[in-house]
Amino acid sequence: MSSSSTVLEDGTLLSRLDRMYFKFESVLNLIGGLVIFLIVLMAVANILGRKFFNIPVSGYIDWTEQAMVFFAFFGVAYCQRQGGHIRMDIFVGALKGRALWFFELISTLLMLTITVVLIVGSYFHFLRAWTNGDSSFDIGLPTWPAKLVVPVMLTILALRLLLNTWGYLRALKDGSDNPVAVPLIEDAATQALNEAKTVSGADIDEEGK
Repeated sequence: MSSSSTVLEDGTLLSRLDRMYFKFESVLNLIGGLVIFLIVLMAVANILGRKFFNIPVSGYIDWTEQAMVFFAFFGVAYCQRQGGHIRMDIFVGALKGRALWFFELISTLLMLTITVVLIVGSYFHFLRAWTNGDSSFDIGLPTWPAKLVVPVMLTILALRLLLNTWGYLRALKDGSDNPVAVPLIEDAATQALNEAKTVSGADIDEEGK
């Protein structure tokens, strides 16, 4: 499933770092949203310019292709912090305490390993584009800036996963049911309530009032 999860806070160093890093992730996520907005405006300008003035936006496809990586990757760490990535909770959702945090730790370490591999591969992909001077087909936009975004954003995700690892290790040690700095699994009712709050923008209590 995919949803935004609760992340608890306290006065510990881990929680303070989590909150500080989340502000940074939120800014990146906002930038990704602004890129989407700009692409929509450019699409409107392209359609209207082509229809009424026979003057489409030069390199519209090239710009769109390069921009896609920005809104695809700028929010990846933010989504991880919020527990918004698609995952299956059928098994781990039935676990409690140290058993739950153990499996969450293993899955986080696995994600971290895969992310590090992707960072290395995507960096060499960027390096080839930089060395060879790769550019887009239509107006010759250099492709290396978009390709550089991938390893940079994956590195930011890796740092988030390290914070998650710290949180799960701490939870595993303490055996707490409510650890800080990690997305907590929510039941369907809580998820629906949180989604209703997000959509309505109003305060809704646990009875849905």
